[in-house]
Amino acid sequence: MPTVEPIRWTADGVVILDQLRLPGAVVYHTYTDYRDVAHAIKAMIIRGAPAIGVAAAMGIALGVQRSQAQNLEELQAEFPIICETLARTRPTAVDLFWAVARFKKRFEELVVAASSNGKSSVGQIREGLVAEALVVHQERRDGDRRIGKFGAALMPMNGRVMTQCNAGALATAGIGTALGVIRVAVEEGHAIEVLVPETRPYLQGARLTAWELHQDQIPLTLITDNMVGHFLRTGKVGAVVVGADRIAANGDTANKIGTYGIAVLAKENNVPFYVAAPISTLDLSLASGDEIPIEERSAKEVTHLAGVNIAPPVNAAHPAFDVTPARYITAIITERGVARPPFTASLHAR
Repeated sequence: MPTVEPIRWTADGVVILDQLRLPGAVVYHTYTDYRDVAHAIKAMIIRGAPAIGVAAAMGIALGVQRSQAQNLEELQAEFPIICETLARTRPTAVDLFWAVARFKKRFEELVVAASSNGKSSVGQIREGLVAEALVVHQERRDGDRRIGKFGAALMPMNGRVMTQCNAGALATAGIGTALGVIRVAVEEGHAIEVLVPETRPYLQGARLTAWELHQDQIPLTLITDNMVGHFLRTGKVGAVVVGADRIAANGDTANKIGTYGIAVLAKENNVPFYVAAPISTLDLSLASGDEIPIEERSAKEVTHLAGVNIAPPVNAAHPAFDVTPARYITAIITERGVARPPFTASLHAR
């Protein structure tokens, strides 16, 4: 099991590990207001699509638990505001919207069940949504373990595996998706070294993935992003495994910027390219990746590094994600099994 826990529910509030402070310091914040949880998502204090889903679930539950509503009508008026506040945080990771939709449905179920109980109904709804948030968190843990088991069978017994960004415990609140695959493979006796691109401009690979692997004593080599092609051609890489923020019905996959280039280079060099993600990351309402919204983050994250200006006063672009076409993806690993091309059929079968 990983040594890191990015989020947990406590009697005092939602406790979140500040990923902006890693690897220099391990700092946890306790949030007692759902708006602060929303800020933590937006500011990338917590990040990674599945972990964002868990944070949204806990944020909604926290908002209802700490609400000043005195009756069912007041709570029903406030609940959509809580949900919308969480939903507005980040546009690409579909797990966020999956969690919001799930809690809207659960809220309505609890309202129907409790509406005949007068004043006690508000308390029942609060308890019910807290319980649902805990279920979501446990589902993520269990799902990561199953993803890891399915994916480990696809990893080389010996050699190098490349990943991108951070799809570990920090990104999922379990053992991770891509790193969960690697963790289970190591548990099962695979002798794996992980190649970790730094993942500019936010350095999730260098700051987070390398930190996680180092904590778990899994061998790794940190490389700069522009070394990827060199190592895929000469470095005896047995597989690439990455996470995902949203997967369209045809298998096109949005993941951290730079993933598309790695996939193209992997195909050129006959290296299998795997995506590991929970079912909640599938968005079968989108026919292709062309419909996936891509978050554009602050240009300052490109022109500055750790607060230090590294560029002259010029325009800079920062699309936070890119879309890898399905034709470059060998398989998609989910908690329900491994989907292979054609994904239009296999993903629907999950």
